[in-house]
Amino acid sequence: MLQLKTAGYIALENLHKRLPFPPQWQTQEELEKVTNHYHTEFLEERFKVSRTLGAFFFAAEMVDRSIRTDEQEHMDDPSLPVVKKLAMIRALDNMNNMMSLYPQYISVIEPSIREIARKKKRNTKVLELASGAGGLAFALAERAKRSALPVEISGSEIVPEYVEYSNRVAEERNLPVNFRIINAFTMDALENCSCDIILVSQSLHHFTPGQLARIIVQSRRHGASLFLGLDGHRGMDLLAGVPLIAMLQGNSVLVLDGYTSARKFYSELELDLIAQIATGSNRHDTEFSWPLTVLRVPLG
Repeated sequence: MLQLKTAGYIALENLHKRLPFPPQWQTQEELEKVTNHYHTEFLEERFKVSRTLGAFFFAAEMVDRSIRTDEQEHMDDPSLPVVKKLAMIRALDNMNNMMSLYPQYISVIEPSIREIARKKKRNTKVLELASGAGGLAFALAERAKRSALPVEISGSEIVPEYVEYSNRVAEERNLPVNFRIINAFTMDALENCSCDIILVSQSLHHFTPGQLARIIVQSRRHGASLFLGLDGHRGMDLLAGVPLIAMLQGNSVLVLDGYTSARKFYSELELDLIAQIATGSNRHDTEFSWPLTVLRVPLG
């Protein structure tokens, strides 16, 4: 219901006629600003279109508007003690395991890993940004050990304590995964061509449209072949389901964050708009693989 594709496609067409598209930018700051502006213009145009399409479409638009938020999750609050943040990302990892999400994520990622490995005749190098407690990276490493998946996986975070925790767990579990501190907006610590796939999972909604565009551009500038983004599908099912599953972790703050996150998930057309501005092309694609929206952006 919250994808609103009929009104969205018309809104995008109107936006392309009214504004220069894709917009021009020179600096990363300009890219961030113009992407945020176009995203706002898209939502406003979709609202206008929905009113002309009739009561059903307008009601769906109003539901989306009432739910949508730019409120910050508690785990992104810089004043929250690191000990509590660590407890939350561990609880999130437990929630993913409870829902068997990691196998689902891997089934989405694996074809790209194998395709790049065939082309380059070596293991595919994957870097996960905003890797949290490292759960997906660990799951990929375990799959590589069991089924000869041709991948070398590393993770990154901006919070040093997350990196320390994940490296400690990797050592305890004897998994060939390393984690380091990387700023996703600049990737200064990343050598050119040191990874093939830049991966962001469960974190797209933590970034503004302009920030996501910057991450995609930086992924290309540092030599990656593919940007791969996975996040919750924007819809009423996850709006109820995410906080309900979070409730089973016994962490009330995580429940609130789960509800906030579901309200912030991007629709497929929003991600399409962001990727097109970042790359200036239509080579990317979005896919619904319940409960995920998947964004693939070829960069080579």
